[in-house]
Amino acid sequence: MTENTIPDEGPATAGPSRVHVPIHLRWGDLDALGHVNNTSMLKLLEEARLRAFWFSDGEGEPLPTAVFHMDVLESGGDRATLIARQEIEYLRPVPYSQRPLDVRMWIGAMGGSSADICFEVYSPVGDAQPVLYARATVVTVLVDTASGRPIRWTENERSAWAPYIGDPIEYRRRSGRS
Repeated sequence: MTENTIPDEGPATAGPSRVHVPIHLRWGDLDALGHVNNTSMLKLLEEARLRAFWFSDGEGEPLPTAVFHMDVLESGGDRATLIARQEIEYLRPVPYSQRPLDVRMWIGAMGGSSADICFEVYSPVGDAQPVLYARATVVTVLVDTASGRPIRWTENERSAWAPYIGDPIEYRRRSGRS
């Protein structure tokens, strides 16, 4: 288990291990109200997803969930992940901090060619009381780049992600829906 892989406990995070990805805010992520803009949150989740699932060409040990290599992007590989759906539930405004947010990730559902990536965005590690700012689910689909058709996850990808498969996020009921 690496420092970024922590088994969580408690009712809000019961279940699988979570991958913890520290994500720094940029001044440009803030809006006129002084908190992280809703569209910037999508970029922060994208950054966490890339760090969790792609091998870094920089320093440091890769996360245990890293299964994709950056050379795929440079050589026009035969596989790609596409975003099919995104849902975010904003729970509190995210204030600016120089310390990184603690983005906790797991797989909420794993299909043949799709995966529901679940996120919880918390205040920086070390805060006396962790604050949950947002929860999100991003559905990714693995496709063949030539045909654009979905293809199956490999055994290597499935086994790397198996310890992180857990329950999907249950969002609060929205008005107008039963």
